[in-house]
Amino acid sequence: MNPRTAFVGLFLLSIFFFGCSKSDKETDSSYPEIDLHLTDAFPIQCSTVERGKPLQFKGRFTDNKALGSFSLDIHHNFDQHTHSTEVNNCEAEAIKTPVKPLVYVKSWDIPAGTTDYTATATIDIPADVDPGDYHFLIRLTDAEGWQTIRGISIKIL
Repeated sequence: MNPRTAFVGLFLLSIFFFGCSKSDKETDSSYPEIDLHLTDAFPIQCSTVERGKPLQFKGRFTDNKALGSFSLDIHHNFDQHTHSTEVNNCEAEAIKTPVKPLVYVKSWDIPAGTTDYTATATIDIPADVDPGDYHFLIRLTDAEGWQTIRGISIKIL
């Protein structure tokens, strides 16, 4: 056997052995979950917050494998657009043009390997933002990249 044939044979044999290894890692195909049924969860659908006072967010996140990160987004709903994920609707104010609406977007990482996490955040609501209807979006992403979005309608007074 010539050396070149032996090398090719060993190369193909190694591909066979290494290519046939079984992966023990199961694929995560489940979305993470956002739970706002805690006794002190906030905000929930149709909650109100006051300008000049902080909003204290609290929610529970779970995943079958591992959580990754979450983000919170507050933006006005003065045009009555919708992306609510809630069953009940809140009483909406008349459509209006924003002058100085609150826009808030921030993300947080969740400690690696965590499957159950109670998130809290303090969000300052400036005293000079437009009062009215707002959306509060929670985006939860697990370690595999699956994302769950919860859209809540709130009112800033």
